[in-house]
Amino acid sequence: MGRSRGILTVVLAVAAAAVVIAVVRGRKMRDVANATADDIETQLGALDPVTRAAVVGKLSADAVEDAKARRS
Repeated sequence: MGRSRGILTVVLAVAAAAVVIAVVRGRKMRDVANATADDIETQLGALDPVTRAAVVGKLSADAVEDAKARRS
């Protein structure tokens, strides 16, 4: 029983390490996404209202086309 318990301990330790790695990677991805979104908002905010409306309209139209293409 000692050997199987040791194997189980190793398996659980590896699983715990995998979970920690996944959490750290997830946090890094979230941080990068937040920084990118902040950068985009800053760039949009720097545009004049007419250009900003055109950009948002184009992005919205592209998003609708992409959604339709994925649905088909």
